Parts: sequence; C-alpha cells; structure tokens
Amino acid sequence: MIRDFIQALPKTETHLHVEGAIPYALLRAWRPDQYPVTAPFHAEKYRFPDFTTFEQVLLDQALPWFVSAERYYEAMKAIFATHVTQNVQYVETSFHLPVTQFINVPGPEIVAAIRAAVPAGLEVRIFAGMLRTDYDGPLRSVIDDLANWDGLAGVDLHGHESFPTEPWTTEVWSRIRVAGKITKCHAGEFDGAPRVREAIEQLGVDRVQHGVRAIEDATVLQLARERNVTFDVCPISNIKLAVYPDYSSHPLRKIMEAGVRCTISTDDPLVFNNSLTDEYIVLAEKMGFNKAELGQLAANGWDVADVPQKIREFNKQTISNLVK
Repeated sequence: MIRDFIQALPKTETHLHVEGAIPYALLRAWRPDQYPVTAPFHAEKYRFPDFTTFEQVLLDQALPWFVSAERYYEAMKAIFATHVTQNVQYVETSFHLPVTQFINVPGPEIVAAIRAAVPAGLEVRIFAGMLRTDYDGPLRSVIDDLANWDGLAGVDLHGHESFPTEPWTTEVWSRIRVAGKITKCHAGEFDGAPRVREAIEQLGVDRVQHGVRAIEDATVLQLARERNVTFDVCPISNIKLAVYPDYSSHPLRKIMEAGVRCTISTDDPLVFNNSLTDEYIVLAEKMGFNKAELGQLAANGWDVADVPQKIREFNKQTISNLVK
C-alpha cells in the first residue's frame, strides 16, 4: 500500500550529481571485467569510512565513462529513464565542472548533451557544480562566463567541507543570481551548522544541499526558516557516509518541525545503490513518516521547482488528493 502511494506521488529530485548517478548496470554492461556483478560498497550495511574514500570510489567508478559529450548523453538517457519509471517529473542535476578540463569538452556542449537526453514529460534543470578551490586555476575564466551560458539553470558549490569557502565565491554567486540563475551550496554535511549559516549569509543561497547538521544550532534553523531556505536532503547518503549512525538518529523530522522546508533526493545513486523510491520507502519504513509527511516532502519539491505556477499548483493538488 505505502509503495503504491509513493509511486503515485508526482515527485521531484533536486540534489543529484550527474557523474554519481550513472546506473551501475550501464557500466557493467560496458566493461564487465572492470565492474563486478556485486560492488562491495553497494551492500546495505556498507559505510564509507570517510569522505576521501567515498570520493575516490565514485571517481574510480564514473570517470572512465565520462570522456565525451556523447557519453554524457548516453548516461543521462539511462538516468532519466529511471526517473520516468518512478513517476519523478522534475529533476535538478549538476555536472562536475572540472571534468570539462579533464576531457577537453566545453561545458556548454555537456549542457546541450544532457538537455538532448531529456525525455518527454520530464522537466530538467542543469547546474554546474564546482569545488571550493576551483577558481584558482584554469577554470577561472570558465566560472566567470557561467552567467552567460544558455540552458544552465545555476551553480552548486560542492566537495569536502574541510576546505574553506573562499572570498571569490560570494562575488561569483551574486553575479550568477543577477543573471537570473539559481545558486546552491553543499553545507551542513560533514561540517556543522556554521557552514550552513555561511552558505546563507555569505553566499546568499536559499538552496542548501544537505543542511542536516543545522540541527546542531537552533539559531541556524531559525535563520533558514526566516530566509525561506530549502534543504535538499539525502537520507540514505547521510547514513552510507556515516554522517549519522542510523536512521533513528537522522534529524529530518526535527528540521521540518523547526519550520525549515526540506526535499528528498538521492545524491549519488551510483555508489549508494539507491533510487528516489528507496528514499521514500526508508522514510516510511525506517523513520516512521506517514503519508501526510511524505506528501509534504513531495510538495516541497514542487514549491522550489523552476516551473510555471500552473504546473506547481497542479502537482501539489495531485499530492493533496492522494494524501486524503
């Protein structure tokens, strides 16, 4: 019954990394000798010991594939097909901007390849993701031009939070917003609530990727609520990366009770072996979320979706009818 309800919900995915989302089955079909039938990190009880290990595993799995714009197109066709089967109707996804340097393919070509892979009935917004250190190098001119890219919805700052957020980011993020694009920032995952405050106050974002450790400071939760900031939360990722030891410790419900809007996404399903449906099932079966709460999370995704108001209202009404 709950699985039927989850399937019927018109869902959004707002925190998804392109390179971390390529289906493992596609990689195995491509190179079966390199990608075994069972990946050890896919085991339900597997936990990544640290972010560095996670990052290395992800890069080792994904980067051999992503060598051209055509490969991005092929991967995204497979990724978007999984969304369609789950009744996901809106997706925000980011590609890793430094890859453009690795493979010598201009970013706008990657954006165009991703856009070409979008199936009918699915709305997709494409973001350029970058590390906190990427401005001090050959990407500087690329980053300075992002505001002019057609088809780019916005930018996302990601990578390990052990690196400080450098001063350039504030100016670039402001310029991106002036150009009418969306700015995001990963914060409050491996580092605490002060990084969430920094993302909101210094970078000016209203979309925080993860944000869960804001729970450690009530004033940061209050700030997020007052600024109408959304946390794009990925519960399975948080457990697999040992941000929290188990689902009973995860603060999603407390964050929502504090009045902060949250959405649900998968982050990097290539290594976490999860789908958006899995995320909702975990919420229901391991975190005790009822239909009304699941419906609220789904509706929250439409609140922040970059779609016409008519589409937003239609999907929220559909969710409301399903919850009744």
